[in-house]
Amino acid sequence: MNNTHIVIMAGGIGSRFWPMSTPEYPKQFVDVMGSGKTMIQMTVERFAPLCPLENMWVVTSEDYVDIVKTQIPEIPHHNILSEPCARNTAPCIAYACWKIMAKHPQANIVVTPSDALVINTEEFRRIIGNAIRFASEGERVVTLGIKPTRPETGYGYIAAAEQLAESEICAVESFREKPDVDTARQYLDAGNYFWNAGIFVWNVDTIVGSLRRFTPELASKMDRMAESFYTENEKDTVADIFPTCEKISIDYAVMEKADYIYTYPSDFGWSDVGTWGSLWTLLPHDEDGNAVVGKNVHLYECKGCIVHAPDAASVVLEGIEDSIVVERAGRILICRMSEEQRIKEFQK
Repeated sequence: MNNTHIVIMAGGIGSRFWPMSTPEYPKQFVDVMGSGKTMIQMTVERFAPLCPLENMWVVTSEDYVDIVKTQIPEIPHHNILSEPCARNTAPCIAYACWKIMAKHPQANIVVTPSDALVINTEEFRRIIGNAIRFASEGERVVTLGIKPTRPETGYGYIAAAEQLAESEICAVESFREKPDVDTARQYLDAGNYFWNAGIFVWNVDTIVGSLRRFTPELASKMDRMAESFYTENEKDTVADIFPTCEKISIDYAVMEKADYIYTYPSDFGWSDVGTWGSLWTLLPHDEDGNAVVGKNVHLYECKGCIVHAPDAASVVLEGIEDSIVVERAGRILICRMSEEQRIKEFQK
């Protein structure tokens, strides 16, 4: 796997997880699960057996570069790519892939978010290994499709077509936007719809060729940036050109346009841990359905709550039900679980 490279996208601000996640210190850099490891550290650990650490890359905001260096110091500093501004996933991925191509023209690349959870890491690595081998054999793009366990409205979906002969991998029929609950139930019943995890596998030739074909303007800008890669001018060149890139997702730029897209139906206990409610489902519960992160949290007659206060000196709650209670760095949130979609509105 020495020709395998992992690109970790770590530029999001995680606004649905305020106040644990803030624009200054977003959730990928926080110990969300109370495990002693941050989300990005867990991501690196998950992929570490698949390639050497010098083949791992992080694309993040320039505001977070020092946090990345502190949390994963084993990754070479020149593998931490700094975005001067957020331009969505296609420019982010293009920057990393052009940079890898400059020194590793035969590279096989896995692109992954930095803030998802995987329970069964052994099965995850098996699937990634198979996907890498499949993608390396021709013009093929593989996206992992998570077998749905509920009619989820917060994820995009992948509609799978026929399964390939002697393979677990399927052709992709289409991509679907986040559905309403009735449509999500239909997807669940149909059996060939999978959650889009935003994890992609391809050879560098395939993705660069795809971006040249479908987004030639973006590819041209990457070519101009690449002239300065691995030189002292790189930062200034990226600062000049990257902000002029169109804001466009990799799904719209490539995945929805190419006819060589495949999905690997997967079941390894995945969650994007996108909301407090989703985190509540992943944490262990007491006999009253409460989930707690923090050593000094004391609950009395509370039911169905999530309490996240790992650094608080002491938290005492009485008679609270179906609520989110969070303390971080002096910021406190108390919100009904049913109103968590409004958390973005509450941030001050």
